[in-house]
Amino acid sequence: MPEPAAQDADGSGPLLQVDILQADEKWAAFEAAPDLIHAAAQAALMPDPARPAGRTFEVSILLEGDDALQALNRQWRGKDKPTNVLSFPAPPLPEGADMPGAEMSLGDIALSYDTLAAEALREGKPLADHLQHLVVHGMLHLQGHDHETPDEADEMEALERRILAGLGVADPYEA
Repeated sequence: MPEPAAQDADGSGPLLQVDILQADEKWAAFEAAPDLIHAAAQAALMPDPARPAGRTFEVSILLEGDDALQALNRQWRGKDKPTNVLSFPAPPLPEGADMPGAEMSLGDIALSYDTLAAEALREGKPLADHLQHLVVHGMLHLQGHDHETPDEADEMEALERRILAGLGVADPYEA
């Protein structure tokens, strides 16, 4: 279900088109999910001077369950277990291949309702807050952020905290 492109709250930021594919029926009961996903994705679209001004960006988000995420995790990461979120950044455009006016894909994000709901329950977090955290986390990965080293993890977590605070979501790393 495509969501309309939106700008930052002040109207000055880049446009973001969020395409959501609900493949697992469990997501249907979470009626607020599309609005929460769109808000989190837009909030996590970081300014980047290398991106063309006035450009519309696109992200596709797959709403699945544990079986599908386990299969993707096994295929792409060599980890045969379900996970909460996976990010697949789009490859960069070849030099000189920019098509003015065309949407620029940031990549794809896949979310598992099963793991998301189980983690939220276990950690005592609202499901909506945990969903927005995972979307922000995935969006940051699409934009080149990672958490492979302690310094990278600290930087990424600080960005997540700042973005989530702007959405009214409590610090997900607070004990």
